[in-house]
Amino acid sequence: MNDTANTADADKSLDRLLNDNFAGKVVRKDLTKLIKEGANVPVYVLEYLLGMYCASDDEATIEAGLKNVKRILADNYVRPDEAEKIKSKIRESGTYKVIDKVTVKLNERRDVYEAILSNLGVKGVEISDRNVKEFEKLLAGGIWCIISMQYFFEEGQAGSPFQITELKPIQMPNMDMEVLFEGRKAFTAEQWLEVLLRSTGMEPTHFNERAKWHLLARMIPFVENNYNVCELGPRGTGKSHIYKEVSPNSILISGGQTTVANLFYNLGRQSIGLVGLWDVVAFDEVAGISFKDKDGIQIMKDFMASGSFARGRDSVVASASMVFVGNINQSVDTLVKTSHLLTPFPDVMIDTAFFDRFHAYIPGWEIPKMRPEFFTNHYGLIVDYLAEYMREMRKRSFSDAIDKYFKLGNNLNQRDTIAVRRTVSGLLKLLYPHGDYDKAAVAQCLEYALETRRRVKEQLKKIGGMEFFDVHFSYIDQDTMEETFVNVPEQGGDKLISEGGLKPGVLHTISQGMKGHLGLFRIETQMTAGNGKLNLSGFGSNTQAKEAIKVGFDYYKGNIARVSGSAKAADHDYHLHLIELHNSGPSLTLTLAGFIAFCSGVLNKSVQSQMVVLGTMTLGGNIIPVENLAETLQMAFDSGAKRILLPMASVTDIPTVRGELFAKFQTSFYSDPVDAVFKALGVE
Repeated sequence: MNDTANTADADKSLDRLLNDNFAGKVVRKDLTKLIKEGANVPVYVLEYLLGMYCASDDEATIEAGLKNVKRILADNYVRPDEAEKIKSKIRESGTYKVIDKVTVKLNERRDVYEAILSNLGVKGVEISDRNVKEFEKLLAGGIWCIISMQYFFEEGQAGSPFQITELKPIQMPNMDMEVLFEGRKAFTAEQWLEVLLRSTGMEPTHFNERAKWHLLARMIPFVENNYNVCELGPRGTGKSHIYKEVSPNSILISGGQTTVANLFYNLGRQSIGLVGLWDVVAFDEVAGISFKDKDGIQIMKDFMASGSFARGRDSVVASASMVFVGNINQSVDTLVKTSHLLTPFPDVMIDTAFFDRFHAYIPGWEIPKMRPEFFTNHYGLIVDYLAEYMREMRKRSFSDAIDKYFKLGNNLNQRDTIAVRRTVSGLLKLLYPHGDYDKAAVAQCLEYALETRRRVKEQLKKIGGMEFFDVHFSYIDQDTMEETFVNVPEQGGDKLISEGGLKPGVLHTISQGMKGHLGLFRIETQMTAGNGKLNLSGFGSNTQAKEAIKVGFDYYKGNIARVSGSAKAADHDYHLHLIELHNSGPSLTLTLAGFIAFCSGVLNKSVQSQMVVLGTMTLGGNIIPVENLAETLQMAFDSGAKRILLPMASVTDIPTVRGELFAKFQTSFYSDPVDAVFKALGVE
C-alpha cells in the first residue's frame, strides 16, 4: 500500500516539476489518448493543437482547451468518409481551413507543382513554388498541415478548382535550447528518463529497468546523424509506433518495397530522396524489404557506412538514420542455439557487410506486448517540442565522452568503436542534453552500447565465422585500469553443449556442412537386438552425408574386435540420428565421429563430458586433419565445450590458434581411429 502511495506522490511531483519548468510545453497524455481514439491523425498533430489550447495544469483551462481542440478537429480535420461534405463547404463558403496531409508532385507538362490532399481526396491542386521551396518534405512523403483552401471554377481550366491560399505545417516554429537545458537541470537522470518515456506516451512505472532503456534506445536515431539500428521481436511490442506517430521528422516505410530514386536520389529530377529530407527513415517489417533496382542494397550499404553514396557523377551526402524493425516468429532461445537473430531479414540482405553497418541491435523480445495500462495518463512534453529538441541535438556530439573516463577493450575493431561511441553519444544527448554527466552516467550508457553492438557482432560471427570472432567486448577504467566485460543476456550460460554426461552412443562434433560453413552436430545412436542393420535419420535426402556415416559403420564392423573382444557388431541393429545445431546442412566428414558413436553405444560407455570430437578418416582408417582449426576451436568454445579430441595430424596447425583460446580446453590427441575411441571414452 505504501509503495503505491509513494509512486502516486512521485508521479504528482514529476507532473508538478514538468509544469513548473516547461510551462506551455507539456500536455496530459490521457487527453491525447482521449482524442486519438476518435481521430486517426498522428500524435504530433493532436498535441500541436493540445499544446496551443491545453498546455496547463489548471483543470478549467484544460476543459475549455479540450472543447476548442474537439471543435477544430470536428470542423477542420478531414475524415475520409466526410470528404465530400468538406469539399462542399469549401465551395459554398469560398474559403475554408482544413487539417490534412499534403503531398506535392511536379507536373512537368504544365510546369507547376500540384498538391494531393490525402483525406480530402483532391488531386492536382496548384501550390506556390514558395511553399514547396520552404517545405521540401512536401515532395517526399508529405506533411500534415493547416491549409486555407479556396474554390474557383472556370470553364476549360487545366487544373483543379481547389486552390491553396495558405499552408502552415504542423510543427514548432522555433526552439530555444537554453530554456530546455535549464529546465532539464531540475530533474534527476531517473526522472528525466521517465519524462522522455511519458512524452512518447509510455508509462515507465509498468516497465522494468532494461525495458525502459530499450524504449529509450528507440529514440537514439532522432538525436544521432546516420545512426543505424535494428529491433526485432514479437508482434505487438510497439516497435514502429515512435517512428510513425511521435515526430514529424521521421517517415515509416510500410510494406518494405522501395526504389533507389525514392529512397536515395532521383536522377531524372536531379533531387535527393527520403534520406536527404527526413531525420529518420524506418523500415517496417524487414522481411518484406525489397528494391526494384539491383544496386539498391549496395547503395544502402554505402550510405549506412559513410552517410554518402554515389549517384550518377555526384557523391551525395545525407544525415538520415536508418531503422529496421521486424518480427521474430520463433523463440529466441531456439534461434540463439540453431541459427542467428537476423533471420527475419530477406535472403538478399543476409550479408555480413550489410549487418556490420548496424550500430546497435535492440532486443525487442525483452519489451512486453503493449497493454492499455502501459500508456501514460501523466504529463509529458508535447511531442512536437520533443521532436524539435531531438532534432536540435543532432547538431551536437557527445561521442568523446568515453575518453575522459574509459578505454575500450582490444576486441573492438574500428566499426565496433564507432558504433559504441554513437550509441553512447545518443543516450547522453537524450538523458543529459545540458552536458552535465558524470563517470557513472557514462559507464551506464557505455555498458548498454557495448551490449547492443556485441549483439550485432555475435550474429556476424554465426553468419561469417572467424572474421568476427572478437566478440568479448569490454571497457577499461582509466583510473583503476580495471577491465569490465559486457555480455549479451540471451547468449547467457545456455550453451549447446551442456555440463553433465551424455548417454552412450551420443557425441558432438564440428565440421563443415553442405551450406559451406562450419556447424556443430550431435550424433545420437540407439541400439537394439538384431542382425547388424543400420538405419539413418536427420540427413534429409543427402546421400553423400549418409555415405560418410556408412563408411564409419563399415569400419566399425571390421574393427570392433580391436576395441573390445566381447562386442559383436552383428548382434545389434543401429539407428543413428543426426542433429544440426547450427543450420549448416549435413556434413560429409562425419566418418570418424560415427565410428566412435557406434563403439560408445556397443560398449555402453559415454563419451567424456563436454567433449567435441574433431577430425575424420578414410575407409582404410587413415586420419584426415581438421580444416580451419582456429575457427573450429572458437565454435567449440562458444558452444560450451571443455574438452577436444584432436588428431595428431593437426598438431602442426596449433600455432594458427590464439594461445588463450587453445588453453581453454583439455586436449586429447589420437593417432588412429581405435586410439580415438579410447581417448573419447576416457580409457587410457
